[in-house]
Amino acid sequence: MDHKKDIRRQMIIAFHEVPGIGWHAIQKAVKHQFWNKHSWSIEDLLAIGLHRGQAKAAIDRYAGQSWMQIEDPSVAVANANAVALTPFDSAYPAILREIAQPPWVLYARGRLELLQRPAIAVVGTRVPTAYGRHSAATLAKELSSAGLTVVSGLARGVDSKAHEAALTGAGSTIAVLPTPIDKCYPPENLSLFQRIAEQGLLVSETPIGTPLHPGQFPQRNRIIAALSVGTVVVEGATKSGSLITAQHASDMSRELFAIPGPISSPKSEGPNELIKRGEAKLISCVKDIIDELNWLPSALEAYKEAEKTSNAKQELENEQLKPEELKLIAFLRDQPLSINELHELSAIPFGHLNALLLNLCIKRKIQLQHGSIYIAL
Repeated sequence: MDHKKDIRRQMIIAFHEVPGIGWHAIQKAVKHQFWNKHSWSIEDLLAIGLHRGQAKAAIDRYAGQSWMQIEDPSVAVANANAVALTPFDSAYPAILREIAQPPWVLYARGRLELLQRPAIAVVGTRVPTAYGRHSAATLAKELSSAGLTVVSGLARGVDSKAHEAALTGAGSTIAVLPTPIDKCYPPENLSLFQRIAEQGLLVSETPIGTPLHPGQFPQRNRIIAALSVGTVVVEGATKSGSLITAQHASDMSRELFAIPGPISSPKSEGPNELIKRGEAKLISCVKDIIDELNWLPSALEAYKEAEKTSNAKQELENEQLKPEELKLIAFLRDQPLSINELHELSAIPFGHLNALLLNLCIKRKIQLQHGSIYIAL
């Protein structure tokens, strides 16, 4: 990762960490190549089109220091056993780039390779019927067994059943959180949260330290739809969160599916209405999805081939490690170390160090363990 790429991603993360600075403000900074400014003044920030309140928030956040010299926000992310991905990172999912406003920062913990797999979202009510629970679990298990990754929101009910069932198959599961990557919501799903961190992938757009507020749920639903080639609504009322996810999928021109339910069940009003209006296709099993998205089998084959090529490429890259990477591996062969300890030993700036460690994790030369400790493999 070259230095220019480092400072671009570091600038984006620095802006993203400032409360009150949203997608459009970061877009203005990227458009003006604001990473070339080693320090920020209110005048500089106003000149690129930020509001005075946003400019003041950024100055207050970094207390007059150069944003490049402060402790990289990614340190907090590393302490959560996670990584921060920006559109300038190769691990950033290509499917997210297709939407109108891709997240500038995606925090991820677990199996990053799942972001490259074809995925289907399975969403529904937090209080499903026995029929809804069975339908969600059966479909998610079929999807994962077929190699498709199941995306959902870690909510009670349908989401939880979908995640649990998908963990057993090759496709596994991605949980999109409304909370920061180090927090589980709802709290009773902590065991599932930890299992997904180990066997699947947790992702969030929310910076660490942000308190939970209602606006984070629609944002979470938007990412669920965006990461998926299609969304399945299992059960849900006509104004439920699952219908918001369905609307996002429709707005993004992604396929929309629904499992029909009894006309007498209020829980099935949402999916039945989507089918009735012709907005969602009626399905009962994974075959119905694959028949509709008939390119999926070849996409899964292409993914497997790309994975083989990637593994071969990684082996070649491993033979061509940079001097800084070799230095870090040498430190870690002596003993497991935290990012702070590696910073002290190597004197590599935090932003660049985090990027090097992320690359070494992707190359499978090192591993981030519990307690935010890196070890050599």
